[in-house]
Amino acid sequence: MVSSDQRRRQLAREKFERQQQRREEARHRTRRLTVIIASAVAVVAVIGGAAYLATGDDDKKSTTDAAASQSPSASPSASEKSAPEPAMKIDKKAKYTLSLKTSQGGIAFTMDPAKTPHTANSFKSLADKGFFDGTKCHRLTTQGIFVLQCGDPKGDGTGGPGYTIPDENLTALGKAGKDGTVTYPAGTVAMANTGQAHTGGSQFFLVYKDSKLPPTYTPFGTMDGASLKAVEAIGKAGVTGGAADGAPKKAVNISKAAVDKA
Repeated sequence: MVSSDQRRRQLAREKFERQQQRREEARHRTRRLTVIIASAVAVVAVIGGAAYLATGDDDKKSTTDAAASQSPSASPSASEKSAPEPAMKIDKKAKYTLSLKTSQGGIAFTMDPAKTPHTANSFKSLADKGFFDGTKCHRLTTQGIFVLQCGDPKGDGTGGPGYTIPDENLTALGKAGKDGTVTYPAGTVAMANTGQAHTGGSQFFLVYKDSKLPPTYTPFGTMDGASLKAVEAIGKAGVTGGAADGAPKKAVNISKAAVDKA
């Protein structure tokens, strides 16, 4: 026969087990919610989802569509990813400046090959070949994130150099917060990608106001003060048609790009 003390211990044990089960279920729910939130942030908040930069030149998108696709992504076709990246020729101990001559004035930023050798080497190789000459900055975002995207030879978010480069320097902006993002400070220049790892090509974005994005975009350059002001003016003028995302109202056409040792 079970004594009253034994019964009390049994009931206490069963209560404890129920509490533990409820706590474990709560932890599972929290983990699932965290994954969902992080995924949403990556797709919506950053220049993160691949759709964002793949359709950046469509002036007819509504503001709602633009807000739903805020993320610096580039979506080159499969044929754009078949060639090897350029052979490493850059001096990793030096600093380089990429200068863009545009219809909205000069824009320049410094690259540090010691931190981003593949990215800096690729940009120098492309600039030396005149790859960026005659292209335009096809996308501007003025809500959620604040960036101007350039570097697409097709001008619609789907172009690239025919190869991809690895992600680099992703921890430079610190550890991601609870929302899965870090702050890309105004003046930062970073690589766009498809939303997948190691899919950078030639598209890049210029941050003209602090923007929170997942730390999945290689930060490889820093604009000087005059260049940041030029991009801020482009951002202030807004997007064609009054949307929050699309072609900049002030067209940014690149006539010449050059990379030189700083």
